[in-house]
Amino acid sequence: MTTQLSAPPVLSTPETHIFEDPTPPSTTHTLPRYTDDELWDVYELERTAREIREGGYRRVALQFPDGMLRDAPRVCEGLEKAVGNLTARDESSSLETSFNELQVKPDGHTAVERVRFYILADTSYGSCCVDEIAAEHVNADVVVHYGRSCLSPTARLPVIYVFTTHPLEVEDVVRTFENTFPEKEEKVVLMADITYNNHIPSIREALVSRGYKNVLAPEVIHDPSSTIPNRKVDEGIDLKSYSLFHVSDPPDALLLTLSSRVKEMFIYPTTNSGPQTAIRTNTTISLRRRYALLTSLSTCPVFGILINTLSVKNYLSTATSIRSLISSAGKKSYTFVVGKINAAKIANFSEVGGWVVIGCWESSLVESGEFFRPVITPFELGLVLVGDGKRLWDGDWRGDFGGVEKLVESGVVEKKGDLEEEKGEEGEMDEDSEEESEPPEFDLRTGRYVSHSRPMRSSIPTPSSNIENESSPTAASNALTRRAKGDLATMNGAVSPGAEYLRTQRTWTGLGSDFHEVEAPQTIEEGRSGVARGYTVGEGEERR
Repeated sequence: MTTQLSAPPVLSTPETHIFEDPTPPSTTHTLPRYTDDELWDVYELERTAREIREGGYRRVALQFPDGMLRDAPRVCEGLEKAVGNLTARDESSSLETSFNELQVKPDGHTAVERVRFYILADTSYGSCCVDEIAAEHVNADVVVHYGRSCLSPTARLPVIYVFTTHPLEVEDVVRTFENTFPEKEEKVVLMADITYNNHIPSIREALVSRGYKNVLAPEVIHDPSSTIPNRKVDEGIDLKSYSLFHVSDPPDALLLTLSSRVKEMFIYPTTNSGPQTAIRTNTTISLRRRYALLTSLSTCPVFGILINTLSVKNYLSTATSIRSLISSAGKKSYTFVVGKINAAKIANFSEVGGWVVIGCWESSLVESGEFFRPVITPFELGLVLVGDGKRLWDGDWRGDFGGVEKLVESGVVEKKGDLEEEKGEEGEMDEDSEEESEPPEFDLRTGRYVSHSRPMRSSIPTPSSNIENESSPTAASNALTRRAKGDLATMNGAVSPGAEYLRTQRTWTGLGSDFHEVEAPQTIEEGRSGVARGYTVGEGEERR
């Protein structure tokens, strides 16, 4: 039994629920708060204030991840106090003060300009990335980033990183290391998550004192494209002969990156208290899953480019290179600028067969079964566009932008312009016969022939048809133009899969579309009047 609607459905919130918060209560932040001394040490207030003072910054943006927002007011007050102490100390030790930092009061006295702090309560993108866009809203001179970070190079503002050091049982880490590598001559790379990295020197010193001679502890750098992301490794070192001992659970992107670059990898977990055991990682299943996504997109005709950051350096040139790669392969692409990626956002574009994320090296890896279409990284897109006949993958994986420009320069994917030039030398070919002469493409998942994998077809008339009508004064307006095969929608002379999908596949056209068959009223009726909190319906009706 079907129910016939007599009126459009109510899409607004009932007035009885206006002041109710639909957000479920948070179950996090149950840990005890830091004391004043612990807060001073964990958030490194002294060092941060000193760098702010030395840099001459006057407008400082403080960026916290969601889990640290409860400490934001206390950190802000502590920084104001620390900067004030440094200012007073400098004034007492020096008689000369820079005129650029002085303001003259009406009474003739001078005072140092106050440093203003702004708390960024919400980030536009992932918490590991520096949110330069939000900082520019307050005209900040510098951003202080708290918590773990992807250390991706920024494009506009200087950054002060505070990794918020976490406590660690160094003796238990050393004991676990000895149980994992009983041989003293074993070559091991020792590293930790960025929030535990300050413990690495003491751990290495303890290991060297116990007889280990080949323990490599690379220092932190800001280079996600290095052999070990954000770690400095000498070029002469062969990581294939080294094992890796990692303190704390690394992000999934780092796991896949290092899986093919080191001999084996062990993780020391820090989630539980008490003695721990190193866990040997195995990324075979994850790499197989990523490769399955690649093969599923080999015949995808339309790609969506998700720009997931506006702060990482070179994101714009990377987007341009990716569009060039997709176009060279005869595919179509559409660019979308989004904040935090979720399944609901990208599900609105059903015409897109696959998505490629342009973000930091950590957020580009999206693994979730909620997404309607596969989401891949720029590196994986390069493997997709190579083709099934030429694709060779040795298991190497990377999440940064590196390699995209090399794919464009090396010509891994045949450029569309080169194909058009060859066609011009041999003579113009009919579009239909050209498509028939191209090699067939098959979907490796279903084994079926794919006839719509190359949507970048031109619908501009051939030169011969224009020459025949040049003698007519109305040639431009009366010339017949042959439409693309299948009567497809076009944009700027090229077939547009997106426009064709909107024209033929979209069924929902907006609010009230369910009543398109209802005849329009013949007379004009007076509608509702008044303000939102009190209005009347018709004449003589009760006020609401």
